[in-house]
Amino acid sequence: MVAARDFYEVLGVSRTASQEEIQRAYRTLARKYHPDMNKDPGAEERFKDVSEAYQVLSDPQQRRRYDTFGPDFRQVPEDVDPETWRRAGAGAGQGGRPGGQRVRVNTGSGVRFDTGFGSVFGDLGPDLDIEDLLGGMFGRARGGRRQPVRGADQEAELELTVEESYRGGQRSLTLPGPDGPRSLQVTIPAGVTDGQRIRLAGQGGRGVGNALAGDLYLVVRLAPHPRYQVDGRDLAVDLPLTPWEAALGATVPVETPGGQARVKVPPGTSGGRRLRLRGQGLPNPRGQSGDLYVEARVMVPDRLTDAERRLFTELAEVSTFDPRAPTANRRRSWSTP
Repeated sequence: MVAARDFYEVLGVSRTASQEEIQRAYRTLARKYHPDMNKDPGAEERFKDVSEAYQVLSDPQQRRRYDTFGPDFRQVPEDVDPETWRRAGAGAGQGGRPGGQRVRVNTGSGVRFDTGFGSVFGDLGPDLDIEDLLGGMFGRARGGRRQPVRGADQEAELELTVEESYRGGQRSLTLPGPDGPRSLQVTIPAGVTDGQRIRLAGQGGRGVGNALAGDLYLVVRLAPHPRYQVDGRDLAVDLPLTPWEAALGATVPVETPGGQARVKVPPGTSGGRRLRLRGQGLPNPRGQSGDLYVEARVMVPDRLTDAERRLFTELAEVSTFDPRAPTANRRRSWSTP
């Protein structure tokens, strides 16, 4: 049994926080705990918690259900009335919300399902029959006959590369089930982001009494990438430059998940300067696409030819530029070509 963390506490915001406050808190924490930025052993798990909390609280409908039913809101059938829920014994927590524990089952294949309702059941051991227990709460009529109860919703994590997230497409999955492994064909929307959930209707837990099955939610996790850093829909990548390209300016190619693009490097670009390519990040079917930020990395040859050494020597003799001088030009870090 693992106690579920309160999503508002995870993001460090109040229950009355606006959507802007929630988004601002998420961006700050995501930058702090992203595995590419934070190598602490617990940072990745903290990043996942932050992403899950933001995914729920940034969606008005999910947020309302979470505020009503608490951490187990995904396991509560859509047609369950809050008052009925409380009378059934699920309102053990503060304010009549569920008590806030979650049973997390590891299937042995990297898929983790939330069966929910932990605070009501207590520690019932490994032989817990979820269907019987659900039937006892919601599925018994006055005459003692079992009534149909919709199956529980379940979750599984789906790891994608940045390129898969950018393009979307089809993915075949094999998931464990009570009758053995089952194969599913999943449509991945283009531009899906880390922490976003993909709903597979009717692929969750079995219903009771011929009721409909629950839904399966695939929680997207973007795998660390050797080139790209991801912040929401924005991407960042290094841009290697020669000293003369940085000094004189140039138009150079840069690889993006959607193919090759070209970026205009202004004259006098120093290493570390960031240039923005609008709309070249992860696509957004419902709004503005993310941006791609390229960070200048000025590179020099490992070994100089005689001609290169002579030219660099001449430059050193005639140039008066001193990058360590207090008055040295400090350009802006952000630019929009």
